[in-house]
Amino acid sequence: MNDTTTEPQDQEPETNDTPPTSEEFHVSQPGNINPEVLQNISVNLSIEVGRTSIKIKDLMRLTQGSVVELDRIAGEPLDLLVNDTVVAQGEVVLVNDRYGVRLTRVVPSTDRLKSL
Repeated sequence: MNDTTTEPQDQEPETNDTPPTSEEFHVSQPGNINPEVLQNISVNLSIEVGRTSIKIKDLMRLTQGSVVELDRIAGEPLDLLVNDTVVAQGEVVLVNDRYGVRLTRVVPSTDRLKSL
């Protein structure tokens, strides 16, 4: 008799949200990291519409309805940033009453590594 149990097919397996231990980072061969550890690392993903610099006195004057001009031209692609590093560009789309971004350009991984 086999004592192993399986999860029901209609349920997703539980995810382990505990931080990885130093043992999980054990490198089996130089340059190799356990892919399961990498897949569980959280990153901050943000979309940047544009930027501007203003003086504090102008910032203090902002009220509801104020308009802040950004450095982007209308129709220019938005930046998708992961941990404050641009990894792609795209355009705004609507998905089931929510905003999304359709990627139009992905920064090559060699260029992304240079900016780390």
